[in-house]
Amino acid sequence: MAAELEAEVPAFDRGLLECSAEEIAAKWLQGSELQKEVYRHLAYYVPKIYCRGPNPAPQREDMLAQHVLLGPMEWYLCGEDPAFGFPKLEQANKPSHLCGRVFKVGEPTYSCRDCAVDPTCVLCMECFLGSIHREHRYRMTTSGGGGFCDCGDTEAWKEGPYCQKHELNTSETAEEEDPLVHLPEDMVARAYNIFAITFKYAVDILTWEKENELPGLEMIEKNDTYYCMLFNDEVHTYEQVIYTLQKAVNCTQKEAIGFATTVDRDGRRSVRYGDFQYCDQAKSVIVRNTSRQTKPLKVQVMHSSIVAHQSFGLKLLTWLGSVIGYSDGLRRILCQVGLQEGPDGENSSLVDKLMLYDSKLWKGARNVYHQLFMSSLLMDLKCKKLFAIRFARARMLITEENLMTTIIKTFMDHLRHRDIQGRFQFERYTALQAFKFRRVQSLILDLKYVLISKPTEWSEDLRHKFLEGFDAFLELLKCMQGMDPITRQVGQHIEMEPEWEAAFTLQMKLTLVISMMQDWCALDEKVLIEAYKKCLTVLMQCHSGFTDGEQPIVLSMCGHSVETIRYCVSQEKVSIHLPVSRLLAGLHVLLSKTEVAYKFPELLPLSELSPPMLIEHPLRCLVLCAQVHAGMWRRNGFSLVNQIYYYHNVKCRREMFDKDIVMLQTGVSMMDPNHFLMIMLSRFELYQIFSTPDYGKRFSTENTNKDVVQQNNTLIEEMLYLIIMIVGERFSPGIGQVNATDEIKREIIHQLSIRPMAHSELVKALPEDENRETGMESVIEEVACFKKPGLTGRGLYELKPECTKNFNLYFYHFSRAEQSKAEEAQRKLKRQNREDTALPPPALPPFCPLFASLINVLQSDVMLCIMGTILQWAVEHNGYAWSESMLQRVLHLIGMALQEEKQHLENLSEENVVTFTFTQKISRPGEAPNNSPSILAMLETLQNAPHLEVHKDMIRWILKTFNTIKKLRESSSMSPVAETEGNVMEESSRDKDKAERKRKAEIARLRREKIMAQMSEMQRHFINENKELFQQTLEELDTSASGVHDNSPVISDAKLTALGPEQTRVAEHRQVVMCILCQEEQEVKVDSRAMVLAAFIQRSTVLSKNRNRIIPDPEKYDPLFMHPDLSCGTHTGSCGHIMHAHCWQRYFDAVQAKEQRRQQRLRVHTSYDVENGEFLCPLCECLSNTVIPLLPPPRVLFNRLDFSGQPNLSQWIKTISQQMKALYLLRDEDHSSNSSSSEKMDQLQLPEGFRPDYKPKNPYSESIKEMLTTFGTATYKVGLKVHPNEEDPRVPIMCWGSCAYTIQTIERILADEDKPLFGHLPCRQDDCLKSLTRFAAAHWTVSSLSAVQGHFCTLLASLVPNEKNGNLPCILDIDMFHLLVSLVLSFPAIHCQDFSGFSLGTGDLHLFHLVTMAHVIQILLTSSTEEDGMDQEDTSSDEEVAVLKLYKFLCQCTGSALKEVSSGWHLWRNLKAGIMPFLRCSALFFHYLNGVPAPSELQVNGTSQFECLCSYLSLPNNLTCLFQENSEILNTLVESYARESNKLIDLPDDYSCLINQASNFSCPKSGGDKSRAPTLCLVCGTMLCSQSYCCQTELEGEDVGACTAHTYTCGSGVGIFLRVRECQVLFLAGKTKGCFYPPPYLDDYGETDQGLRRGNPLHLCKERFKKIQKLWQQHSITEEIGHAQEANQTLVGIDWQHL
Repeated sequence: MAAELEAEVPAFDRGLLECSAEEIAAKWLQGSELQKEVYRHLAYYVPKIYCRGPNPAPQREDMLAQHVLLGPMEWYLCGEDPAFGFPKLEQANKPSHLCGRVFKVGEPTYSCRDCAVDPTCVLCMECFLGSIHREHRYRMTTSGGGGFCDCGDTEAWKEGPYCQKHELNTSETAEEEDPLVHLPEDMVARAYNIFAITFKYAVDILTWEKENELPGLEMIEKNDTYYCMLFNDEVHTYEQVIYTLQKAVNCTQKEAIGFATTVDRDGRRSVRYGDFQYCDQAKSVIVRNTSRQTKPLKVQVMHSSIVAHQSFGLKLLTWLGSVIGYSDGLRRILCQVGLQEGPDGENSSLVDKLMLYDSKLWKGARNVYHQLFMSSLLMDLKCKKLFAIRFARARMLITEENLMTTIIKTFMDHLRHRDIQGRFQFERYTALQAFKFRRVQSLILDLKYVLISKPTEWSEDLRHKFLEGFDAFLELLKCMQGMDPITRQVGQHIEMEPEWEAAFTLQMKLTLVISMMQDWCALDEKVLIEAYKKCLTVLMQCHSGFTDGEQPIVLSMCGHSVETIRYCVSQEKVSIHLPVSRLLAGLHVLLSKTEVAYKFPELLPLSELSPPMLIEHPLRCLVLCAQVHAGMWRRNGFSLVNQIYYYHNVKCRREMFDKDIVMLQTGVSMMDPNHFLMIMLSRFELYQIFSTPDYGKRFSTENTNKDVVQQNNTLIEEMLYLIIMIVGERFSPGIGQVNATDEIKREIIHQLSIRPMAHSELVKALPEDENRETGMESVIEEVACFKKPGLTGRGLYELKPECTKNFNLYFYHFSRAEQSKAEEAQRKLKRQNREDTALPPPALPPFCPLFASLINVLQSDVMLCIMGTILQWAVEHNGYAWSESMLQRVLHLIGMALQEEKQHLENLSEENVVTFTFTQKISRPGEAPNNSPSILAMLETLQNAPHLEVHKDMIRWILKTFNTIKKLRESSSMSPVAETEGNVMEESSRDKDKAERKRKAEIARLRREKIMAQMSEMQRHFINENKELFQQTLEELDTSASGVHDNSPVISDAKLTALGPEQTRVAEHRQVVMCILCQEEQEVKVDSRAMVLAAFIQRSTVLSKNRNRIIPDPEKYDPLFMHPDLSCGTHTGSCGHIMHAHCWQRYFDAVQAKEQRRQQRLRVHTSYDVENGEFLCPLCECLSNTVIPLLPPPRVLFNRLDFSGQPNLSQWIKTISQQMKALYLLRDEDHSSNSSSSEKMDQLQLPEGFRPDYKPKNPYSESIKEMLTTFGTATYKVGLKVHPNEEDPRVPIMCWGSCAYTIQTIERILADEDKPLFGHLPCRQDDCLKSLTRFAAAHWTVSSLSAVQGHFCTLLASLVPNEKNGNLPCILDIDMFHLLVSLVLSFPAIHCQDFSGFSLGTGDLHLFHLVTMAHVIQILLTSSTEEDGMDQEDTSSDEEVAVLKLYKFLCQCTGSALKEVSSGWHLWRNLKAGIMPFLRCSALFFHYLNGVPAPSELQVNGTSQFECLCSYLSLPNNLTCLFQENSEILNTLVESYARESNKLIDLPDDYSCLINQASNFSCPKSGGDKSRAPTLCLVCGTMLCSQSYCCQTELEGEDVGACTAHTYTCGSGVGIFLRVRECQVLFLAGKTKGCFYPPPYLDDYGETDQGLRRGNPLHLCKERFKKIQKLWQQHSITEEIGHAQEANQTLVGIDWQHL
């Protein structure tokens, strides 16, 4: 902020501390006018304490306020020292049986799905764990903050309202007892006084609107300082606010972020402090800058003393809340004070004032007063009811306050836009529009809560008030009836998509309310009848408005005629919104369900109904859908497609599509079915085709236009589908004789017919009621079995096989896609079970009496005519345009009719006559003029039609059922003769069937055999023609097979040794590999072109034992010695794919060029970062950032002749020391003198055969040398995070380190999984380790020789001290395996100048022995040798004696640093266990270095691993023998040396423990504020505040979020986090890479719940957590992210660095 503000906050008055609370209180007690006294006190002191400078100082303010302002009030209230007074009150008070805990943001809340009255009834974690609901079905969510726990509230729970803790408090008190009796008289009076004054003061000051005077407080000192106060709104983004503030009050970005965060959190923040004009100037800048697109940010310039009093006002409200916590009596007093009407009559109490002012308050103030209301008004049951009435101004409320009507009227007032007919009209749906609309919609939610608890008994008054509300509701629906009408676009496409979302949003929000209204109506017969009449009246009014110029026409067909109006959906206006019709349909079904229709027919206006009027609009709506499917409305754009989608969607269909079908069923059940079908044909615009004979033929010949024919076919299909639905959909209680569970079962059966589904998918596919329940759990077990998930995927429900008989192909909630998938799945199932593939219609439950006449549609003349016509087209299939789906639907309808007739016959009672005679009607041929064949005859013709293969089974099923019915008819007329005939006929046809099938199978077999014979003949030909090729291949196969044998040990019996002069010789075998880019093969040779493997190098802390160690300055850091805590290593991995170096170079250049080109166009992150040298492997798309050259075994190149007599360790050390000395001397001379080199040689006493001036020749080809440098530099760059520099002497050290670290990680993974050391690595890891080791061994040839020699000398000096190298780390601070690798790999640099005949192998062996000895000492010095009482053998073996002796020797050297130990057995056991990881790593290293195969004992898990390792590594089994021939003394100090694997942290089994932990976590930066996205690091267990401005830090010049910053300290750039609120695992790597990964927590249905949307209880799945851990240990996190980002482009756009 500006400089002049930085003046320190003025020091506060010393006088403030001298105030005595006791004296002030005493003065108040004596005074006559308490209010004046208090106000005077406040007016004087508040501005002295609060708001004394630009930045708030809350600690100081709170301390002074408590001392000077609140102290006296507490003394006054208690009449004694509050330190004694309050505890007394607390003791006298009875604990409440209400919990009333107010939730923090993100705290877990639990709702019981079985017992809660509605979903808002919740428990806090503590109450939940002590309640009976633990054992029920419950839902867990995280609170948005601000609600409170309903434990103890009997109105919220159907059972179990108390947890164990609060149950204790219920016994004694009756609800009606007055809490004031527990308080002394005088205290009650004082409490009234002080509460009234303070509460009024707080409310007045918070609702004060004048900017420079105060309510009833004279400003004592007029110091003219002002604040420029910025308020929060819902329109501007963080970025806009930050940018504006930087301009307006020229602060830094950091300060602006601080301001913005506070504004967002508290709702307001002062951004400037000074005189009026200075603040006003900032205000005008802010207003100017934010008023361009939207309304400007709200800014006020406020006098500092107003701000001061407001701050204290909030403090007072908090104080009141805490004081009433001491006693119920005080709580009741405060409530009475708050609810007492003021002087201005209605709505003038303090509570009303605050609530009416709510929208103008800022967030911080709102939170404070809401908290106070919750702890006062809502915790006192008597006041709670008074408050509720104030608040609403539910059942009780509906009657007394007429709440429903009020809410609906308010809602209607908000939606003022109407068209001429009075329907709603919405303008474009802008953001602001949507926001306003959201506010209005909350009114609908209120309506929902009013209706949620249904009445058990009705009073006259309640009926009256409810129906009044119902009237208002009908008015609302009337305005929606027919809104957003549309007209078909012909010719050109619609220009502007019309607004449709608002109407559908309204419909969606109202869906539940409409359903609940119907539920209320169903509860009382009188109400139902009245509601039905009212609804009908309103529908009539709607219709009277529609008849503009619709001419009547007469339709006639098959001897029936009907009068209707001329109306074309494709030409006139049509609307999808018909809520009044649909409500009537719902009520009509209730008449049937509650049997009111049969009890009181005289009270119902059923006779006045005009069925054609009822069906008209729903039918238009369904025709519209059909035409959209037929593609006739294409030019109306997407808005229509979306409307049709939502019309059928599970969220809306209950009160839209479903009710339209019901309305048609209602209408048709009261009409002549022939009339209905004709009207329907006319609306579908198909009347011509079916009413005029031969019109179809003319139509298809005249219309060569394929589209029109196609459209017509689709319309016919849709119409048939509609008939199937009208007759077949009877699973709603009231239409068919079923109950509610049958309906849900049917939904589930049909969903699972498509494919097995997870619980969450099923829940999504079923409609929810007002309590977010689908009712699925109660029935799912009956129809499905649950299959548990494996390591990935989720648990699935599979349909039980016996339920497939209920499958209906034309189920009305299937979408097109679902229908075809279900058909496919069901046919497949039938084929597997060897059944025929017909999918006949299932048997249906009977209709309720009110709808019983519906089945006559199937046997009506017009229907038979339609069926006959379509079958006729199929028989003469060339002349007509018809489709198979059409035929399939007709067959389905015939099937339905037959099933009906069969059921009628089976349920026949004596006196009933079956009126359903479908079989007779389809056996009759057509009438005289054109004598068409009967339907039955046509079906028999079609059964053998070759073009209908698919439908054969279905036709066969129909004919079979027909015969069964015929027999039933005959048996009911008692003639047993006919029955046998039928049987015989059926038998014979069945035998025919069998024979036919057999014959077909035989033909197929012969055909197969013939083809096979032909093929083998061709093969023989081919081989004869290409004989010589085959000879070659066979020879090659031979040689390659023998090549493989070479690889296996030659001397299989002999012992295999991996190093030293005794090393087992292995025959060289050629290695031929193929390049994945150019497909050429090439042998790997020293002088050929380089071949490379794609590789990925990353820094790693997976093995780290100390995450706090940070490399100080990478430019100066010396990585020569690795500390044993491995705090940060360099890991190399590879996918194992091989390329030519030059092919790779070309590929990489192309990737770079493409990136350059793309950069100019648009800068998007890809999943790889080309600037950092990253690319994807061309074959498997694995993330890589360099390549490793493939080399032949490197040691063979440097091995010279072995002379006999290799030196022992001490001789060798002597020689090496001399050679090192000579090198040091030479180097010093180089620096000092310039005399010729020959003189120097003479002066030195060189060891025999050592030629330090000899420069070895590099055996590798140029291209291999280049690759050695490339990979070396890459390792150096990534490992140290520095710029590449191939000359840097640290490059070889980093290469050796990466080799050692990678071997260590692989050894740990194998050990953790209990796998043997050799033979179990995937080949990509095997290839990677081999290439990496060989590379590291060859790298010295491209480094500076003197640098590598220097490294060797320094490394060796740590084990064999010399006078040159001082200050080296003590041997406890060196990781011995890293030391071994570096020594062995740098040794050739000295050995190449030694011509004395020592072999390289001897050096390896001695170095290995030296390091092993050092490691033994390291372990002995650090082993914790408490004797843990395990049984030990009495006989001491040599090893134990020797170890003890060595230990005692160490004790002498180190003085008293070591404890005395008596048992050699424990020492030896510790030593063996401690040295195993080192030996295992060494075995891997020498195996890959020298290529000696591993002995078979190491390829399995056995007991004698230690002995095998020792022999393979040519060590003595008794490691102490090494010390007996050498006595270098390594006296050093102790430090712990850990040797177990790292694991990810332990997670709790129950996820809510984590939620709870996270809700208690506050953001470390913004003073105790709750973090919005608490995120847990799974590597070290730290909780972080992710994805928020408050915790951003700067990293390498960029702002990054807490998680990204944490990865750099904890995981060197790679991190695994659990986002607790989202229940989602987050993988991060570097700043630009990240992905989400499924969490290891599953619900009982085996599904994850990312985002905690479903709220089922979640538990830890150990296997999935292990999988994440394995990804981490194998360093596959980066690769996992790479694959995820390649697969899912949306991940690339996320700013991972801000998480």
